[in-house]
Amino acid sequence: MSKLFGGWTSKRSTHEGREGREAVTYLAAAWCLSYPDEELLGRIPLIRAALSEHDGALAPFESVLRQLETIALPDVQATYVQEFDLSRRHSLHLSYWTDGDTRRRGEVLGEFKRVYRRSEVLVDLDGELPDYLPMVLEFAATVDPAAGRDLLLGFRPSVELIRLALEDDKLAHADLVRAVCDTLPGPSPADRNAVMRLARQGPQTESVGLDPYDPRLLPLSSSKG
Repeated sequence: MSKLFGGWTSKRSTHEGREGREAVTYLAAAWCLSYPDEELLGRIPLIRAALSEHDGALAPFESVLRQLETIALPDVQATYVQEFDLSRRHSLHLSYWTDGDTRRRGEVLGEFKRVYRRSEVLVDLDGELPDYLPMVLEFAATVDPAAGRDLLLGFRPSVELIRLALEDDKLAHADLVRAVCDTLPGPSPADRNAVMRLARQGPQTESVGLDPYDPRLLPLSSSKG
């Protein structure tokens, strides 16, 4: 995790109000959705303290934090690999949900890189694809809130599909992904058909050059694997 985000530094040191709550939620979600390691365990007190400064912000993270505190780290890591790395069902790569393995996906990934490059902050991908949700969340929290939020809005159908998949399988991470969705305008879609309708409507704000809205590419299958 430190290698993934080590090249990023915050452009501002203080956050207040809604923006502050969003920044804390995004950064905590970025850490908790990343591969769990000793560094993440050491950050748990910081995560709790930061979220506790905003009414109700800690609650969606409690299940994941309790698992990290009570389950042996190798077991937590094995579960994470099984659910997020070996299964596409919970893929944390946003363009997977809109473009799958199509040729167009390469263009979308290139645009993510251009967004990061325009921030004028060194971004160390460390082997990850640039549409990795924890990376986008940390970018929104600590580098460029406006551009990061536009990425989340532009790929909201992807984030909502991740949430629905996690909810279907009753995984603890579903609550914190919902907390991210709750920072975006309007209610979350109730099911996959509603996500498809959201996708057809297009972005709810001007996005940063990405056009992922081809609802034919959004997967509706709930099959494992």
